[in-house]
Amino acid sequence: MSSPAALRAARHWSSTVIALVIVGGLLFPLYWMVNASLQPGQALLSIPPKWFPTDPTLDGYRAAFDTQGRHLVISLFVACGNVLITLALAAPLAWSLAKFRLRRAALLLFVLLIVQMVPGIVKANSLFALYSEIGLLNNTIGLMLAQSTLSVPFAAVLLRAQLREIPTEVVEAAALDGAGSWRTFLRIVVPMSRNGLITAGLFAFLFSWADFLFAITLTSRDAVTPVTVGIYRFIGANATDWNALMASAVLASIPAAVLLVIAQRYIAVGITGGSVKD
Repeated sequence: MSSPAALRAARHWSSTVIALVIVGGLLFPLYWMVNASLQPGQALLSIPPKWFPTDPTLDGYRAAFDTQGRHLVISLFVACGNVLITLALAAPLAWSLAKFRLRRAALLLFVLLIVQMVPGIVKANSLFALYSEIGLLNNTIGLMLAQSTLSVPFAAVLLRAQLREIPTEVVEAAALDGAGSWRTFLRIVVPMSRNGLITAGLFAFLFSWADFLFAITLTSRDAVTPVTVGIYRFIGANATDWNALMASAVLASIPAAVLLVIAQRYIAVGITGGSVKD
């Protein structure tokens, strides 16, 4: 019979192998995207397919920069603007819901949760009708405001959970020192809720960066088109230029991947903040 130590070791190795297989399966599309972006277009049609770029080329990336460079800049501008709008609105709202005894605060929180359940196509169609009246179609500011309808409710609910953990004594001490409500919020609350703010900002950036529905509904001019719609239209016009398509996808993935790597140590704390009570 096997010893308990041997059984534990066998379970450990089997769990490790299963985890590696799952991770490999999840990462394979990413690997194939990078692999395809470095190969000549005709090499991607070979049978059997080439699993490694034996004759790498950067032609796909040159074409991607030429066609998608402007769209990448637009997406970056819109995503950063959405982050600023989201934090500027969601942080004070979350602080009010967390610490002040507002009338019908529970109803407001319920409304924030319900807003996130409204189908995106309904929001997009409604905003299209509104924007056509007020002149915000084909406008990056209008696109930021549209995307904030997704990120502000999410960020407010997320931040409220963490802001509730800020000790009341700290706020009262600031008030005794003569600090007003806004000064207390900016000088005390904001620094103490750094993890939650970074997490909320990151999710707001990702919501905006990956947005396709609002972008294709509210923009039609190439000068204000973000990268998601740019790649979509590029696919329609260049269906056989696979290395350029894959290179465009790689370039579009880099900003989000870099932000996730930089902010990963804040995300776990920001998400779990408020989940444990004394």
